[in-house]
Amino acid sequence: QVQLVESGGGLVQAGGSLRLSCAANGRTFSTYTMAWFRQAPGKEREIVAVVTSIGGATYYAESVKGRFTISRDNAENTAALQMNSLKPEDTAVYYCAADDDGRVIYTNRRSYEYWGQGTQVTVSS
Repeated sequence: QVQLVESGGGLVQAGGSLRLSCAANGRTFSTYTMAWFRQAPGKEREIVAVVTSIGGATYYAESVKGRFTISRDNAENTAALQMNSLKPEDTAVYYCAADDDGRVIYTNRRSYEYWGQGTQVTVSS
């Protein structure tokens, strides 16, 4: 069982940056694949970025490639999403998620067993 708590959301102007953090409890954090999803009002929850446990492979949605960076610190049981060059269309609630198969990059939200409560990111134009 893993509990996830996100932090770092807020209001930022277009072109600005934010860093989201996801703190996890549990001794097996290092074995989990970690991901960030987001959900804008009236839209489906969508994948943003993924980082595996084994090998540290990453995946980014096309819409955030080159602007967002996912990372993890297994010693601190944390994952992070550095978001640069933010756009108004990045406005959403951002969720941290974990899957216990650390070898695989899953982009389907149904593959993730554990979720945080979400943190709001608002980008003004």
